[in-house]
Amino acid sequence: MFRPRVIPLLLLKNKGLVKSVKFTNYNYLGDPINAVKLFNDLKADELVLLDILATKEGRSIDLGFVREVGDEANMPFAVGGGIQTIQQIKECINAGAEKVVINSFAVNNPAFIRAASDEFGSSTIVVSIDIKKKFWGKQQVYTLGGSRATGLDPVAWAQQMEANGAGELLVTSIEHDGMMQGYNLPLINALSAAVSIPVVAAGGAGQLTDFKSAVSEAHASAVAAGSLFVYHGPRKGVLVNYPKNHELVNLFSQA
Repeated sequence: MFRPRVIPLLLLKNKGLVKSVKFTNYNYLGDPINAVKLFNDLKADELVLLDILATKEGRSIDLGFVREVGDEANMPFAVGGGIQTIQQIKECINAGAEKVVINSFAVNNPAFIRAASDEFGSSTIVVSIDIKKKFWGKQQVYTLGGSRATGLDPVAWAQQMEANGAGELLVTSIEHDGMMQGYNLPLINALSAAVSIPVVAAGGAGQLTDFKSAVSEAHASAVAAGSLFVYHGPRKGVLVNYPKNHELVNLFSQA
């Protein structure tokens, strides 16, 4: 039977693995390469690794790190952080990444997504969309790690990115990030209904049943999570974990 992809989403800050709550309060967790090794052993479907400081610091994700992941990872992985040129994408792919994730630069230069898709194929290009409500309650797209409001409507932006050649959308609700109380299902559903490319739900998973809700109720094509895969127990002790394949098959096969 079809089983959606279940993807650990790993955040990098100053070469360390961190986890956020609502894109703030970053908690240091340890060595990201060690986490990659553990997810290898746990047979994760794929990984996403995002350098959250790269754009703010005017650089791209460190290629040496990407090569380390490429040497270690047995699963496909995507990397993001400060990517702004075709050459940077080429270097990431040559270093072992299967996909690249682009967020802020897509907003600054939407035509770049078309150029990147034409060069590498749409399956290589993931556009990350971070979303939260303004004071009056309207959802909009944010960039620079959730610090800059763009005024862009999430649905219209998702459609534009699909039209420009993005192969996949990584959609994160900033208000749900790290809360472990479930995904923003109405948001995921609205974007899933608006595009035909895969939508990966992120932000808020606290238990395995949240994965099923994102797929069955909000029609996400895949699910990503951070806290659920790095914390254990009510006190959030650091423990890299990932469900067994049979658990996921049973989860998604349940009526």
